[in-house]
Amino acid sequence: MEPPTAVTRDAIEAAAARTAAHVRVTPLLALEPGAFGLDARLTLKLEALQHTGSFKPRGAFNRILSATIPATGVIAASGGNHGMAVAHAARVLGHRAEIFVPEIASPVKIDRLRRDGAHVTVGGATYAEALQASAARAEATGALVVHAYDQPEVLAGQGTVARELERQAPGLDAVLVAVGGGGLIGGMAAWLRGSVRLVGVEPEGAPTLARALEAGKPVDVGVAGVAADSLGARRVGALMFPLAQQFVERVALVSDEAIRGAQRALWDAVRVVAEPGGAAALAALLSGAYRPRAGERVGVLVCGANTDPGAVYSAAGKE
Repeated sequence: MEPPTAVTRDAIEAAAARTAAHVRVTPLLALEPGAFGLDARLTLKLEALQHTGSFKPRGAFNRILSATIPATGVIAASGGNHGMAVAHAARVLGHRAEIFVPEIASPVKIDRLRRDGAHVTVGGATYAEALQASAARAEATGALVVHAYDQPEVLAGQGTVARELERQAPGLDAVLVAVGGGGLIGGMAAWLRGSVRLVGVEPEGAPTLARALEAGKPVDVGVAGVAADSLGARRVGALMFPLAQQFVERVALVSDEAIRGAQRALWDAVRVVAEPGGAAALAALLSGAYRPRAGERVGVLVCGANTDPGAVYSAAGKE
């Protein structure tokens, strides 16, 4: 039975065509047997090399290119990555962008937002509070809202990651994906539809999808931890949830320590810099929260790189 959602494979195909001139086909890194001490064949999808350092431009461009943009431009709330994507897309397409971010947003991300020409408002302790402020501003100005994860066009845009990965690495047994509000894993689920085991990975301090699946509906959770700026949505999106119920096999929870360890491991082993949220999917493998079968072919989304490279470099024991 098809889940009750507007996000279909046809919508994702259309998003891929619509955004092709504006997003990168990001590379894969197929690791050697035994990489990270695991008896599995790992393939890293380096979506951290996308424009603005995360997968987010896929959804942002698809939403903006699908709409008529008012003179007041576009508006978004974000922990940082989505905001940067919206600001980038708006600048490329010639629109004004206004971005609301919470106080926990990384200074690296806030600086990038301003350098991309966005008007930035910093306020509220969490993403949920920034979202509330942005909604009030959008109502006052009439700007087009580009939601971080709960709009059909955004999910369809993020679903192009799965479409691309399927063509680059056919035959994967499982794919591990970090979860915040669920736009990425929801879009990927809409494309894959059970053809691959799809595993969500969340920080222990923000188990948004895990608690929703337990409750049978999206519910509010507390948000904390090193990845809260990118994986700190208080609840998963309503649009992605039916897709997750049907097509996400399970959710693995990882500690902050495991996330930091995965950041260091990515740098030590393959010289890839990832922010905490971008390293969360690998953390599930390295910590044992997800245990692959012998020889299992596992795709891992490295989905964000917006951090201070020096901090990761130092944490890995370099000088």
